[in-house]
Amino acid sequence: MTVTSAGPGGSWPAMSGPDDAAAGQPPPWEALQALVDTNDRGAAQVFLSELPPTELPRILSWLGNAQSARLLEMLDPETSRALVETIPEAQATEVLSELSPQTAADIVALLPSNEQADLIGNLAADEAQAILQGMPAEEAADAERLAQYPEGTAGAIMITEYLSFPEAVTVGGVLQDLVRNAERYQRHDVQYVYITNGGGVLRGVLRLRDLVLTAHQIPVREIMITAFDAVPAEASLRILRDFFATRAYRGVPVVDRAGRLVGVVRHADVAEAVGEREAADHLKAQGIVGGEELRTMPTVTRAWHRLSWLSINIVLNIIAASVIALYQETLAAVIVLAVFLPIISDMSGCSGNQAIAVSMREITLGLIQPSDALRVWLKELAVGLINALVLGVLLGVTAYLWQRNVYLSLVVGFALAINTILSVSLGGLVPLFLRKMRMDPALASGPILTTVTDMCGFFLVLSFASAMLPLING
Repeated sequence: MTVTSAGPGGSWPAMSGPDDAAAGQPPPWEALQALVDTNDRGAAQVFLSELPPTELPRILSWLGNAQSARLLEMLDPETSRALVETIPEAQATEVLSELSPQTAADIVALLPSNEQADLIGNLAADEAQAILQGMPAEEAADAERLAQYPEGTAGAIMITEYLSFPEAVTVGGVLQDLVRNAERYQRHDVQYVYITNGGGVLRGVLRLRDLVLTAHQIPVREIMITAFDAVPAEASLRILRDFFATRAYRGVPVVDRAGRLVGVVRHADVAEAVGEREAADHLKAQGIVGGEELRTMPTVTRAWHRLSWLSINIVLNIIAASVIALYQETLAAVIVLAVFLPIISDMSGCSGNQAIAVSMREITLGLIQPSDALRVWLKELAVGLINALVLGVLLGVTAYLWQRNVYLSLVVGFALAINTILSVSLGGLVPLFLRKMRMDPALASGPILTTVTDMCGFFLVLSFASAMLPLING
């Protein structure tokens, strides 16, 4: 499919669909790049309006941060805001840092308050301050306040665009305010009206349906719902996820320790935050330091994020491999052991990683704490004993059928069984230990487990083989 359009400045490159490369049409990012290079603002706006929303993140990714920033400088703030909302937060932060402070401030001021706080919190302190100075004072203060809440809490996720009225106001007074400020309230996700007392303490919730169908002279306190749900600003992401899992709400009010209304947490924002945390934990488990990497990031930065983990991991692997060097004579005498070393190492690592995954999941759910280490170990030990017996017998039988050497089969089977027990014990306990030490379990558990299980696996096989060398070779 090819769509050809023209902006105020005349014709401009066509937008290409997935089959247009063969037809000689340029891909959409090249067409957009041409518009950026010629500074054709009108044509760029029309071009972007005709693109499928799902294509925007990919196109901006191909443009790169510097060119994306040039594009945002060309467009009006509202269009730029819409583009910023389509791209990942990490990329949006980098693009904003390329903009002039005032342009960035104009865009950020149009974002929901929780997104403002996230972006401001991710920027360097001097860049954040420059953007805040260019924003309206009230919005800048809100963004600064939200940025101070710990990540993953209701305070960090909530929005401050909500409707709140004192309990003494009448229904007519609320309706008049809604009409008078209709344009301003268009940015608000209005489902409920919140009623507070003179000190800002949340007293009730008012449904829009009740508001519209009630006589204008009635005070809102007479029709508000007083048995309402609210969450504290310190509520964790896990608590919020569980809250919305049992209630069909689009949002819930957030209160401080004095019961004052400070914001609203939306179900959609909680679901997004949960997804982002799970994705970050997965990246950390794969050795991406910081839990976030996009190919729009500078190459040196990306290389450093990976090398921070890989360089440590290679040292740990050298330490594990040094065990083999201590038993070179045994390995030379029974060369077949070289076949079983990676099997034992890999199987033990898999068993340990399963235990790590369960511990990480239970930590996330709040089911275990570092103080539960003994209980966790006993639970893992029970599973480990069963798995060790089954896996050890399987490998031992395989070794016997291959080499017809009962002593060799005992060595490899027994080594795998013991290493499996060790690995599940470590896998269950290491995340708890790292959490107690205030380290990131998602990032550090894997390398620690791999190194220890490799060292122990190599040591067990080779030390057992050394002890039984006359019998194996006899």
